[in-house]
Amino acid sequence: MTSKRVAAVRRFNRFYTQKIGVLGKGLLDSAFSLTEARVLYELAHRSAPTATAIGGDLGIDPGYLSRLLAQFEKRRLVARRPSLADGRQTLLSLTARGKAAFAPLESRQRRAVGAMLARLADVDQQRLIEAAQTIEQLLGSRSEDTRTYVLRPHRPGDLGWVVQRHGALYAQEHGYDATFEALVARIVADFIDHLDPARERCWIAEKDGERMGSVFLVAKSKRVAKLRLLLLEPQARGLGIGARLVDECVRFARQCGYERITLWTQSDLDAARHLYERAGFRRVAEKKHHSFGKDLVAETWEIDLARGSKGSRGSKGSQGSAGSRG
Repeated sequence: MTSKRVAAVRRFNRFYTQKIGVLGKGLLDSAFSLTEARVLYELAHRSAPTATAIGGDLGIDPGYLSRLLAQFEKRRLVARRPSLADGRQTLLSLTARGKAAFAPLESRQRRAVGAMLARLADVDQQRLIEAAQTIEQLLGSRSEDTRTYVLRPHRPGDLGWVVQRHGALYAQEHGYDATFEALVARIVADFIDHLDPARERCWIAEKDGERMGSVFLVAKSKRVAKLRLLLLEPQARGLGIGARLVDECVRFARQCGYERITLWTQSDLDAARHLYERAGFRRVAEKKHHSFGKDLVAETWEIDLARGSKGSRGSKGSQGSAGSRG
């Protein structure tokens, strides 16, 4: 390690903290410090977390976090309730007053980041996102499974791969015929033809330089998004990549202000259904049909982003290909 490298990282830290407005008394001229805002963000975007979970993920000293939460309770921003699953655990949530206090800061942060990105060309926006993901990957978890994969925006050639791998994997693992690959091709073409980069996105999971998975989030309406084309290569299963792809869709949808995500899948795609259930989606409808050369049962799953995660009516959760084509 050289002094020049240390200086370069410190220079970037000074630049970025000034750029995102965390050096003032309150984050983005709000009434909350950076740490307070981060805790409020976790409470706003998680379904009833524990203080232990938040403190562990954010690396906050337990004593300091306890005092911070006590202040939030005193200001009636946060409520506590005992866990029904484990009486030793206390679940946290924002009160209506807490949501109202945090909403302006959330909106201000979105506008600030949006304005920063708007000054860049689309290709430079993608470069910035990839660079940020690289920093997060290198400085995050050092376990072998998480260190060696990254989620990135699509590049030229990726979408052809999405179509080809869907066609090949679903034929091999589920016996779907060529009409399925044709459907995927139409979905991908429609994504490119009508892409709104501010509210729609494709993520490609890459491990050791090879594509390992994909997922798309597209707009169905102003308030509803659709999760589509979730795919995971067989050698990538069990590494947490599928769950991360679904989580990224949910996170991005919340950032964009969607109120609900819907998806269309099949009852025989057990691994995908397990991922959706884990992320808080619930099965809301099913219908028998004959497609792709097979008798199938189509399922519609949804997650209500405004009200948080809900349990599903059931999912087998066994191994299989992870896919959604709604």
